[in-house]
Amino acid sequence: MQTLPGVGQRTAAVILAEIGSDMSRFPSAGHRASWVGRGPGNPESAGKRQSGRTRTGSPWVRAALVEAAPAAGRMKPATSSAAQYRRLAARRGAKRAAVAVAHSLVIMIDHMLQRHEPSQDLGGDYFEERDRLERARRRARHLEALGYTVVPPPASVA
Repeated sequence: MQTLPGVGQRTAAVILAEIGSDMSRFPSAGHRASWVGRGPGNPESAGKRQSGRTRTGSPWVRAALVEAAPAAGRMKPATSSAAQYRRLAARRGAKRAAVAVAHSLVIMIDHMLQRHEPSQDLGGDYFEERDRLERARRRARHLEALGYTVVPPPASVA
């Protein structure tokens, strides 16, 4: 578990002591994240958004994961968790980014314990590569909204 970014020996011990190593108790990683209290809250009623607070869950695991998230954000060389933390902290703030990265860590822990293999990081540029085309479209729309004419480059013949 210490192969995860931001998770040290003490954090791994707290997490393992609380959630255990038996993965058959929960049908999916999302169920485990909800039990820990790190599932995303998105309540809505009659089209009106309610509070997005997360559940209480285990206070020890919650504290350990939210403490590990900013540590993951400072990892060098950059990991996918560090990139996720920085990207979200710039838009939503450090505390919300920590909760989101803690959720991702719970999912990673669940997959690691189910497969009995160490963490394999996707790399610091994973999100940029995944969203490259969408970012280009978003920026083109933004420039057009400002009154500029955006001409896409000619399609390359392969």
